[in-house]
Amino acid sequence: MSIKKLSLSLLLFVFALCKISAQQYIDPEYIKVTNERAAKIVAELKLSDSEKENAVTNIIAQQYRDLSQIQDERDLKIEEVKSGTLSKEKKNKKIDKLKTKADRSIGKLHKSYLKKLGSQLNDEKITAVKDGMTYGVVEITYTGYQDMLPNLTPAQKKYIYDNLVEARELAMDGGTSKEKHAWFGKYKGRINNYLSAQGYDLNKESTDWHKRLEEREKNKSKE
Repeated sequence: MSIKKLSLSLLLFVFALCKISAQQYIDPEYIKVTNERAAKIVAELKLSDSEKENAVTNIIAQQYRDLSQIQDERDLKIEEVKSGTLSKEKKNKKIDKLKTKADRSIGKLHKSYLKKLGSQLNDEKITAVKDGMTYGVVEITYTGYQDMLPNLTPAQKKYIYDNLVEARELAMDGGTSKEKHAWFGKYKGRINNYLSAQGYDLNKESTDWHKRLEEREKNKSKE
């Protein structure tokens, strides 16, 4: 092998090693953050078993890190495409492929994560973990709809709840608070369209509801 080819091979080898090292490296501060975030969720489960607490905490924390690795790699590659010289059409196609590939990886990770949780927790506790990862938005929003629309039928309540649960399943994999809330926002739009088709004037209902809330606060302050 010529010196030139040998040098090129060594250069490519070093580049590959650097790339692998970069992918494997996780900021110690982020590890600490994910551990604390996971511990906070587990504390709410009240497991009363330190060994199980540690196992579940590690599973949740690792899920945050694994999600971050997939999403960070996706975002980095998307930025590389955007800064390149390809046409807009070709850039969009490449970006769509990168997003699709990342979504597939996240989907597999999601299933694996739930399986790991299932080895330690029952369904009720797993639901509590999901709520912990999504700031309890399902219950908060579901309660809000029922308070705003006290005459909801059982079928309407089920539609609202089922859509919020579906949103939570997607929001769990969001990389940021903004992404998580965006999923709920999307499904709330779907719910609102459904309720409008059911005959509710949501603008009026919302205005009346906020008046009732203000009145409750006034009454509380008088107590």
